[in-house]
Amino acid sequence: MNIKSLLLGSAAALAVVSGAQAADAIVAAEPEPMEYVRVCDAFGTGFFYIPGTETCLKIGGEVRTQVVFDDGVTLDLSNDPAWETGVRARVAFEARNDSEIGVIGSYIRLEGSKINSGSGSVGVEQAYIDVGGFRVGNFTTFVDDFGLPGESDFFFSGTKFNAIRYVYAADAFTVGLGLDHVAAEDDGLGAEGMVSATFGAVTATLYGVYDFNAEEGAVAGTVAADLGPGTLTLAAAYTSGISAYTDPSATSVVGGLVWEDNTAEWTVGASYGFQATEKLRLTATANYYGDFLIESDVDAWSADLLAEYKLGTGLTASASVQYYDVEDNGDDWTGFLRLTRSF
Repeated sequence: MNIKSLLLGSAAALAVVSGAQAADAIVAAEPEPMEYVRVCDAFGTGFFYIPGTETCLKIGGEVRTQVVFDDGVTLDLSNDPAWETGVRARVAFEARNDSEIGVIGSYIRLEGSKINSGSGSVGVEQAYIDVGGFRVGNFTTFVDDFGLPGESDFFFSGTKFNAIRYVYAADAFTVGLGLDHVAAEDDGLGAEGMVSATFGAVTATLYGVYDFNAEEGAVAGTVAADLGPGTLTLAAAYTSGISAYTDPSATSVVGGLVWEDNTAEWTVGASYGFQATEKLRLTATANYYGDFLIESDVDAWSADLLAEYKLGTGLTASASVQYYDVEDNGDDWTGFLRLTRSF
């Protein structure tokens, strides 16, 4: 009897212990949720840490679609009215991290475009490495920033090369120097420089380039100042002759159209842009070109009006009307309707 009672008591005790353990398993604490993406605010908005590293990554881009209208001079040599459609897509990847030699960065931008119903193309539009103030790779030159906020101005035809440069930036002062591989030949070398300073509401920038193969150079400058409800910008440029930076035989996109012979010996221009409403911005631009095509006595001038309306976050609708007049060669009206989604 005593042995039987002992066995029954032991069995009951084991059942209680087993039940307690089962209950403990059911109410066990869940593991901490894993943090897959951490925001990186060390280099500005939009960066996040690549998981498992201290490198910050930013992904951005845009899709732009447009319809371009022309009265025939620019798009069609027969001078018949014409129109075309175009789509351009860009995706950019930017990575940065701190190191014992300063901030190390890299940038890759892929771009693809399609005109009308023709075949499209996709490629690496820019790719470079930053170490402190140094940059090396393929990127736009300082003079790519020269110009006015409108759509009808043009001067420098070559603005993207394999290059190396250094930029020093202080509070209100920036200076940069660079060397460019400007020609298809192995020995094609160009040099460029930039100085910019801000004095209150006024910012002045001076650019200079020199093509050692062509032995020709160019200088340009802009002054931008807050005036009334908007910003007034003045621009001027001069080239000593044809070079990789100012090549009349090159092509570029001006106002959505492919232009040839798009430079001059000198140019002056002005633009005024202002925020008409919270969502609408208007910009008017006018330019004059002396010795159009550089080696000629023909002058030209252009003017345009650009309207940009913010439909929503990252979505902008634009419309532009442009006028070009080349001495003894007639005039041209053109324009576009454009929708741009940026992220």
